[in-house]
Amino acid sequence: MTILHIFLVLVSAIVIIPIGLLLIQIMFAVIALHSKRQTNTLSNVPRPSIAIIVPAHNEALGLPETIRSIQPQLTLQDRLVIIADNCTDNTAEVARSHGAIALERFNQDERGKGFALDYGMQYLREDPPEVVMIIDADCVISEQLIDRISRRCISLQRPVQADYVMRFPTKGGVKQQVTEFAWLVKNTVRPLGYQFLGFPCQLMGTGMAFLWTDLSKSPLANGHLVEDMKLGLDLAALRKAPYYDATVSVSSYFPTSEQGIATQRLRWEHGHLGLIFKDFPHYLRIAVLQRNAMLLAQAFDLIIPPLALLFIATLALWGFSLIVYIMLGIALFMILMTVALSALGVGILIAWYCFARSIISFSTLLMAPWVLLMKIPVYLKFMVNRQVSWVRSKRDHD
Repeated sequence: MTILHIFLVLVSAIVIIPIGLLLIQIMFAVIALHSKRQTNTLSNVPRPSIAIIVPAHNEALGLPETIRSIQPQLTLQDRLVIIADNCTDNTAEVARSHGAIALERFNQDERGKGFALDYGMQYLREDPPEVVMIIDADCVISEQLIDRISRRCISLQRPVQADYVMRFPTKGGVKQQVTEFAWLVKNTVRPLGYQFLGFPCQLMGTGMAFLWTDLSKSPLANGHLVEDMKLGLDLAALRKAPYYDATVSVSSYFPTSEQGIATQRLRWEHGHLGLIFKDFPHYLRIAVLQRNAMLLAQAFDLIIPPLALLFIATLALWGFSLIVYIMLGIALFMILMTVALSALGVGILIAWYCFARSIISFSTLLMAPWVLLMKIPVYLKFMVNRQVSWVRSKRDHD
């Protein structure tokens, strides 16, 4: 095998590794869906004292629904703390009128969810709870979520992440259905498959429970675009890898305005890509040195890029392999890329058939490649004008 052959095989590994891992996660998610394996009972685990932190920036209109979903699940020893962060509306007054503790924070130089969470943690230090939960101000939680993930957090002595569901308010067109499907694969299917294998999940930013002793030592005060994913990796490095609990969920809606969707997409995807390029080698090194299998699994999960980028990169490399075959007669590269592209397609079809037929029809799914290709400008912008500062997504009621 020549140096050129070796180089082309290494190039193909850029997509073969994440596609292979994605396919494994999807296959084991299907097994988990049909498995009768029971999770550990929590009946013998005492309910801990809980504080729920809800970071909120100009959320006065949507906040009451969030509070109403939380309050029935609280006990007398629990606290609901709303952080009205750099608000220009009456978020704090709305929170107080609904019986929550409201803290107001104003600092235009330190903007972002991480700073708001740190502010809430500083408030709780005088009388710390056993478990801290984080729920976003635009989310509604399912029944028994607070009780279940707090007890599981105590039982496992690890962070716990509930299923995070996002939908559009009404049935939309192709772009909206593809967006919902991609979200489902990332935040439900993949962590479900990993959880069945005994591996951790990424933190998703809401519906999370932490031991006070763990979260209080974590550096929250930052404006990182995906502070939740980084926090999960940092905790895994301390052998506190997050556990995915699919039995309860937190749900929210995608913004329907083009500006809101664009802002949200840039923050999530640029933040994720930045974490891959900047921090993956760091966490990989730590995992190897510590012989930390959970961190290693979580780090490799990190390198699965957004579904659109994975498809675009695989298709582009397949096209390049075809050119190499025509010009140089090297078939191995084209075979590898054909297998990779086929495996990606098979994985998407399995995920759709088992999890998403109620979200997107087969005929609409066939149009997904064109929708995914429309996201090329998002990734080009990452290379030439990457978003590095936190910007809140524009809500429909703004």
